[in-house]
Amino acid sequence: MADLSGKSIAILAAEGFEESELFDPKKALERAGADTHIISLKKGVIKAWNHDKWGKTIEVDRTVEDADSAEYDGLLIPGGVMSPDKLRLDDEAVQFVQEFIDDEKPIAAICHGPQILIETSILVGRKVTSYPSVRTDIMNAGADWVDEEVVEDSGLVTSRKPADIPAFNKKMIEVFAQTEDQRKNEIRRHNRDESQPSV
Repeated sequence: MADLSGKSIAILAAEGFEESELFDPKKALERAGADTHIISLKKGVIKAWNHDKWGKTIEVDRTVEDADSAEYDGLLIPGGVMSPDKLRLDDEAVQFVQEFIDDEKPIAAICHGPQILIETSILVGRKVTSYPSVRTDIMNAGADWVDEEVVEDSGLVTSRKPADIPAFNKKMIEVFAQTEDQRKNEIRRHNRDESQPSV
């Protein structure tokens, strides 16, 4: 497994995040050596949704208002129906995500997590996946949606559902471990390819 020692990862979630999609990737990141912070809309604790009922709670480290994206090397966005829907309606949460995009930092989003990306500039021309119910929304935002367990495109890692977590974790850690130069070269290569006229 790639080494994330010395890296800090922001985990952006709100009340109703899917339990396994936060706790399992968080544990994998920390096992790889990363420091993780829970970023949310309010102070205190937020509660998970576990399949069909409320689940565990987790302490919020910083609110989006107080968090500084410059302090983080990557961003994880768990799914769940409720959490991404709340996040995408919050201007500061959207701005927080956009800052990672502007700084060409890696982002990993699973299940409904990619919903907040619809409010940003990142999806146009990107190959992504998600929970099937948000496929049309993501395609309408300009993405090339595919039905695969994990997809990586120029620093953006996406997966469909909790069953994909092992593949998601492996790819997320691999991408988060890339050097800044490696990652930025990938993104620039993608942007050049997108700007080429189709024949």
